[in-house]
Amino acid sequence: MREPGQTSPHDTTHFGFEDVPVSEKSARVHDVFTSVAGRYDLMNDLMSLGVHRAWKAVFVGALTLRAEMRILDVAGGTGDIAFRIREKARPGTGISVCDINPDMLRVGRGRAVDRGILGGADGLRWICGDAEALPAEDSSFDAYTIAFGMRNVTDIPAALAEARRVLRPGGQFLCLEFSSVVLPVLDDIYDRYSFSVLPWLGRNVARDEAAYRYLAESIRKFPDQDTYAGMIQAAGLEQVRVRNLSGGIAAIHTARRI
Repeated sequence: MREPGQTSPHDTTHFGFEDVPVSEKSARVHDVFTSVAGRYDLMNDLMSLGVHRAWKAVFVGALTLRAEMRILDVAGGTGDIAFRIREKARPGTGISVCDINPDMLRVGRGRAVDRGILGGADGLRWICGDAEALPAEDSSFDAYTIAFGMRNVTDIPAALAEARRVLRPGGQFLCLEFSSVVLPVLDDIYDRYSFSVLPWLGRNVARDEAAYRYLAESIRKFPDQDTYAGMIQAAGLEQVRVRNLSGGIAAIHTARRI
């Protein structure tokens, strides 16, 4: 009998619409983001027609900020969310950016330098680490944020359990992720856009059509709003709330560790 969390060599998971061994997914996701790291933020603008900026503004606005907070932004390698939080942060706030991909972190550090943001007490801390096994002490953060990263982890319940573990009592959990469209007409339009325009942009801008086909497919494999909310609650986080954005193309899930 296997212990909870253990996997068999024969266990599979999804990589987009493809079934792959659990042991291979992390490496394959790593390769995707290594390929697109340099153009990742440009592609976000092109793919969403700039709407992702409005989503992220709402997302960061949902974070309750106070002085001396410790905030962990997971899967945030290019720094986009961390920079936005830093602009609104109260004095003494410490922001750590954790990403499993060194190339994404390299882009983020470069962007920080370009903005004149250095390390130290008023800077950002960059950590290479796995969302399923965060390199952080128990109860060490006041807030955990993750934007468009949860669907890429191999074991979502494990990542959610880690989020709870590193949060202090009363700590905030915020997740921004592509979700299930709730408007009948929009869902058909969005499907056609995702499987035609996104691969085209991947081929012609990022020079990697397969990576953006995976991203489109991974969105469809992610749990819908209610299912994901149930997973958050099952991980021991409470006061779970959902806010749909753009008809459910994206959604913000918030919760707290009580």
